[in-house]
Amino acid sequence: MTLCMSNGRILFLCTGNYYRSRFAEELFNHYAQRQGVNWQASSRALALERGWTNVGPISRYEIEALQHRNISPSGATRLPAACTAADLESADIVVAMKEVEHRELVRTKFPAWEERVMFWNVHDIDVASPRDTIEND
Repeated sequence: MTLCMSNGRILFLCTGNYYRSRFAEELFNHYAQRQGVNWQASSRALALERGWTNVGPISRYEIEALQHRNISPSGATRLPAACTAADLESADIVVAMKEVEHRELVRTKFPAWEERVMFWNVHDIDVASPRDTIEND
């Protein structure tokens, strides 16, 4: 796993593929394209069924934060998608947004991947305000 590769794919995971992972995907793709880096990000949900309060394809906080950065979200109309084994297998790097929230989901749904996933500590809206989470990107 190295970013020195001439091209690659990164997969961002979160619970509902509505907020954190979608923002990471859009931000990564914007800056990769801007820098001429031939890497592509995608994002998926580890527990799509838990996102019952999500309204629309992507959080309005993400749209606002991206627009504030003059980034036009390319996937703003895509509905959240559940992670599959094929998603994991096609990625060179897999990042789950919050270890205490996502390690058990990875272990349960994709046990062979637990040690291959990089776990970050990006809070969801129930722990930190969208402004605090987004401004610390």
